[in-house]
Amino acid sequence: MSAAPVRAALFDFDGTLADSFAAIAASTNHVRRSFGLPEMSVAEVRKYVGHGLRNLMEELCPGSDPDEGVRRYREHHPTVMVAGTKLFPGVADTLHELHNRGIKLGVCSNKAVQFTKALVRDLGLGEVMAGVFGPEDADGKPKPDPTMLLEACRRLEVTPAETVYVGDMIVDVQAGQAAGIRVWLVHVGLAGSEDPTTAGPDRVLQEFAELKHLIGEPAA
Repeated sequence: MSAAPVRAALFDFDGTLADSFAAIAASTNHVRRSFGLPEMSVAEVRKYVGHGLRNLMEELCPGSDPDEGVRRYREHHPTVMVAGTKLFPGVADTLHELHNRGIKLGVCSNKAVQFTKALVRDLGLGEVMAGVFGPEDADGKPKPDPTMLLEACRRLEVTPAETVYVGDMIVDVQAGQAAGIRVWLVHVGLAGSEDPTTAGPDRVLQEFAELKHLIGEPAA
């Protein structure tokens, strides 16, 4: 039996739609300094991104109160997140093309949803995204728990079988598989310390613009 046509595409944010690691590192180092810890390089911080902010604070601010770390991070992050976040090549054009084809688009990120919504707006993607979701929309459960993806499908009024999830990390593959959603990887290896291809994604893209050839039909 062939797969159902794709009616909706959901996307991770950090490492998938945008390079936000400079901003994440800046806020992480702000918190580390406040706890008397030395700064870390962007490359070092990047290895820990993708599992939610509390996990980031637990890993990179050892011996400190992670809840206080989360508070200090969230207080600082608005001062750096826009300047320190850039869309990857081909992302804006591809998303606008898919939107014009009638594909429902959404973001499912472990980043605090208030930050993701602001970035989606400020990076010019607000008009094409039908929804932006975070752990706050999933009873506080970050990926790899599938709740966020299933809630996005519910709100976008599509089934998991009609949906594809595009990410870059092993937690994205695990969340998609648990939700019964096809998972395609792009920008593999930019974040995290594990090879996400070992988790068995349905497809690995060489570049983001490939989505234009895989989802929907070009306008006549």
